[in-house]
Amino acid sequence: MNGGLVDLVIANGILVTPDGMTPGAVAIDGGRIAATGSDAAMPPARRVIDAGGRHVIPGAIDVHVHIREPGFSHKETWASATAAAAIGGVTTVLDMPNTNPPTATAKAVAQKIALASPQALIDFGVYGYIGEDNIADLAPMARAGASAFKLYLGSDNPLVPCPNDGAVLDAMAQIAKLGRRVTVHAENTGILRWREAQIRAAGRDDLQAHLDQHVDIATVEAVSRIALFSEWTGCPIHIAHESCRHSLPLIADAKRRGVDLTAETCPHYLFLSMDDAARAGGNALRVKPPVREAGHAGPLFEALASGLIDMISTDHAPHLQDEKRQASIWRTAPGFPGVETSMQLILTQVAAGAITLPDYVRMACEAPARAFGLYPRQGSLLPGTDADIVLVDMNAAGIIRGADLHSIGNVTPFEGMVTTGMAVMTLVRGRVVAEAGRIVADHGWGRALSAPA
Repeated sequence: MNGGLVDLVIANGILVTPDGMTPGAVAIDGGRIAATGSDAAMPPARRVIDAGGRHVIPGAIDVHVHIREPGFSHKETWASATAAAAIGGVTTVLDMPNTNPPTATAKAVAQKIALASPQALIDFGVYGYIGEDNIADLAPMARAGASAFKLYLGSDNPLVPCPNDGAVLDAMAQIAKLGRRVTVHAENTGILRWREAQIRAAGRDDLQAHLDQHVDIATVEAVSRIALFSEWTGCPIHIAHESCRHSLPLIADAKRRGVDLTAETCPHYLFLSMDDAARAGGNALRVKPPVREAGHAGPLFEALASGLIDMISTDHAPHLQDEKRQASIWRTAPGFPGVETSMQLILTQVAAGAITLPDYVRMACEAPARAFGLYPRQGSLLPGTDADIVLVDMNAAGIIRGADLHSIGNVTPFEGMVTTGMAVMTLVRGRVVAEAGRIVADHGWGRALSAPA
């Protein structure tokens, strides 16, 4: 602070942490939170934002997004993705490595950060890819700025093939020494390939065929195996996009054993099932792992609410209309956008009384920050931390429409869903970047997590 004058005060709000909600204000100076407390306790400021009684939360952190650049910018760019994220109340994302080229070397990691930096509206990190041929590159990737590493145990993507178990163990043993976490796509590649061959040979190309390929045991086995590998090597792991209720006892058992394991699930697994396929666009519902039959969403939501599943993410993965509207499931691109709609969807559950707003802050802000080494710099409202802040209007009604989304690939399975509660202002390091559904800052404000604090 310069002579007691701070840059900004957000006044007349309700401050939300995982521990509760308190009427109050936030003072911001130099991009960081200078103080929190009552309105009367705030220092004088160059600018005051009247929150109008709205809730003030830390910015959401999405640790699982596919921004598509380099290589697939026709689906999404760093500019479009981070605009969507900012409007959705997300202030930090971690981008997956399956771009072209994949982030499988230190050079590729540095190139992606250089590509993203002039476009990004919010802060970001990039994943390094774990393969059979790049184990010697893991430490250099970390030095180049890889925030975490991604392991595809279930992959048919030639850019990021599934490594053998020996390579996985060697990689995890090295990463355990690097202070990074490994995010795991936990499916059994052998099972997926075998079942796909059988299903294709039978001439099936419907949405149910995709679900039958990704049978529950493929996920359950992989979760069990990677938890054992984590326990053996001491490498922290994160289970990506958990879709299957049968994995939950294995996650609970691993945590009881002291395995450094965290897990996420996504809105499409919590609020959709195969019963919603027709409304959600038929084959357009394709995602990996799949949206499953009814009976999984309830246990997954309970696990998220209880903290057994640590956090909410999105697996944000945009594709163009014609890529999502194919007659054959095998030609239909898997995935859809999520960073702009996730907060709306979960806040609707808050409005309905299924969880509390402090619960949401725990699962969307604090838990991902803790798991990926960002806490308390991000994911909190503590003095001295980055002023990544979102104003939430819990009375705001909305309808999700793909045409309104800011991602280039805007086919959403939540088309027409009515919501209650949304982000109405997003600040990144004290700067307002989105307000009332519009971007109000210049691209390039976002910062790589590898940059100096």
